[in-house]
This record gives sequence, C-alpha cells and structure tokens, in this order.
Amino acid sequence: MSAASSESAELLAVSSLSKRFGGLVALRDVTFTTMTNRVTSIVGPNGAGKTTLFNLISGVIRPDQGRVVFDGADVSGWGSHRLAAAGLARTFQNVQLFSNLNALENVMVGRGCRTGSGILGSLLMLPSDRRERRARMERAEAMLELVGIADKKLSFPKELAYGDQKRLEIARALATEPKLLILDEPTQGMVAREANSVVKLMADLTARGITILLIEHNMNVVMTASDKVVVINFGEKIAEGPPAAVRANPEVIKAYLGAEA
Repeated sequence: MSAASSESAELLAVSSLSKRFGGLVALRDVTFTTMTNRVTSIVGPNGAGKTTLFNLISGVIRPDQGRVVFDGADVSGWGSHRLAAAGLARTFQNVQLFSNLNALENVMVGRGCRTGSGILGSLLMLPSDRRERRARMERAEAMLELVGIADKKLSFPKELAYGDQKRLEIARALATEPKLLILDEPTQGMVAREANSVVKLMADLTARGITILLIEHNMNVVMTASDKVVVINFGEKIAEGPPAAVRANPEVIKAYLGAEA
C-alpha cells in the first residue's frame, strides 16, 4: 500500500459515467471515488473498458452520460490541456514521447502548462524567459532524478529501453505538478525488479502528496501498491474496496476465470 498520510479527502468523484461507440456500450454507469494521497487501481479483463474510463476522466473523449468532479470542480467534458492546468496528468499504455527530443527536452515540454513566458519573450530572449527556461530545465532534471533515469537525460527515446521510456513518460507527467497522476500500465514490459521500483516510486509520490489512479495488469503490483481497487467487467463496475477484499470477491474471481477460459 502507499506510504500516504493518514489525512485524506475526496479528490476525484466519477458518477454514473457512460460511453457508447455506435452500437457498442464501452462503459455503463460507472461510479467510484479517489481519495487524496492514495493509490486507486482500476482492473479488469482485456476489453473491460478501463482505457475508455481513463480517456473520459483525462479529457481525451467526452462522456455520453455522467459527471467527473475533480478537486471540487465539475470537469466533465474538459479538454486535456485544461485538465493539466488544473492538476491532472496522465501517461498512456502505448508510450507517447517526442522522438526528435532528448529525455530532458521531453520532460521540459511537459512543464509548458506551468510557465507564463510567451512566444514574444522567447524571440526577444527577455531575462524573464531565460529565468523561466532555467527553472524549467531544473524541474525536468529533478523529475528525471526522481524516476531514476537522470543519467540518460541526453538520450533520445529510441535509445532508451522500454522500461526507461515508461519512466520518462512518468517524469514528463510529473513536470506538470499534478495533484492526480493517472498511470496506464506503468510496469508493462518490465521485469519484476523494474516493476518493484515503480511500486516504490508510487509510494514516494503519494508521500509527496500526489494521488494516483492506476491501470495495471500485474496483479502483484496492484495488490502491493493499491489502497483501493475498482474492478470493471464488460464496461460495468463489479467490485470496489481494499485489495484483499476485492481479491476474494466471487464476482471478481468469476470475471478473471471467465477471461482465461
């Protein structure tokens, strides 16, 4: 479980969230909450609707029905850039990095929503722009240090191992100073030692006051890192609660056995 403070309040509330793609119901009436300084995991068989849920929460797509309340504000339908400025950042299951930028520059790009210098300031090389650029670089270096790849800051994404690419994407998300960090399969493609380092990183982040919403297929990671687990199957929530209780839930066992049959 996360090394979170004992004090926690509701940060994210998803209410009756639904999404249809043509005749396919991808998500139906999903409701749950996420508390501050905690790790909440969303699990379920492939095709259950987990990524659709993340895309709705993070503003990639709009819900057909329901509400998303983040930090006290109804953000249903907000775009990703507006959500990032409000304190919500995410990574993706398939790594999305700028291939023509090195690791440091990739993270600096993520800092854009927290800087105020405009194009004119950059063109004129104003002192305020130079100070801001230095601050952005220092923040990016600190985030690379936090995720454990500071020694690879000048490497391009194609030069990094897949696990390091995942860490780089986390560093870029952290550069936005999120209140809520949404991680989509952060340990995908990692060996056990690497996955354990991500679990430790999540504990460090919650201790720093960052709330985490996680999709993860590695159930050892889920059971170790999570404070709460929400299970989705065929687009509907079938269980929610502490990891041990969810693992013993007959409906959850049936859903996973059915997926494996």
